[in-house]
Amino acid sequence: MALDLETREQLIDTVRRFVTERLRPLEAKVSEDDAIPNEVIEEMKALGLFGLSIPEEYGGLDLSMEDECLVGVELGRTSPAFRSAFGTNVGIGSQGLVMFGTPAQKAKYLPGIASGEIITSFALTEPEAGSDSANVQTTAIRDGDVYVLNGTKRFITNANKADLFTVMARSDPGKPGGGGVSAFLVERNLPGLSVGKPEKKMGQQGAHICDVIFDNVRVPVENRLGAEGEGFKVAMQVLDRGRLHISAVCIGVAERLLADCVAYASERKQFGQAISGFQLIQGMIA
Repeated sequence: MALDLETREQLIDTVRRFVTERLRPLEAKVSEDDAIPNEVIEEMKALGLFGLSIPEEYGGLDLSMEDECLVGVELGRTSPAFRSAFGTNVGIGSQGLVMFGTPAQKAKYLPGIASGEIITSFALTEPEAGSDSANVQTTAIRDGDVYVLNGTKRFITNANKADLFTVMARSDPGKPGGGGVSAFLVERNLPGLSVGKPEKKMGQQGAHICDVIFDNVRVPVENRLGAEGEGFKVAMQVLDRGRLHISAVCIGVAERLLADCVAYASERKQFGQAISGFQLIQGMIA
């Protein structure tokens, strides 16, 4: 739903002030602790950030893609780890359900996703299938009224906090490529599902990625997302939407970096003048 101009400006102003006054002062602490304070998570829930893209009927803000991107630009002006805390609920962890879910699936999960009580995660990448998303090797073999999942997913954002995973798995091992892949809503508490320790990353401390292991995890047939064999289609539509959101965040990151560089160059002095006066520094910033 597209917001009217006045409402949009109020939302963006609220997010901008939250980023400037609340999040940016915490960047060093989040990096040092590799964690976002729980009270900040609760404030994000209260602002509705976990439900930016969730339909209003399920408690979300139901922003248009344009409005969501404008909010994303503001969120990019601080450490991306903050956005990552709720980013899977807004994007890849929820949008398969929004786009392809049945009314029963949506009613069961979307209200909790919008409020932040349910944290979602998107389990596509594997050790041998990262960018080659049609080549997933995790299997989902039907056994009566359940699918039995076996395999490992890698670099899964928010996996250590997730209550619900959207999982891509090969339901037809005899069919190569995307046509043999189906999508499933998998609850964390199912027997046989385990999550590895967060990976140590070079940056973005406070945002965690982990392995997710499936060992004979029995997922009810009613938790399949879309028709059997539509998993690749689900993944591609979800990722296409997510790319727009992430690109908007990157604009905010770039603008923040430029502003910080200009400010520092204007304050830092060498040879009796601010280094912003040197042509080489100007060229580097440009």
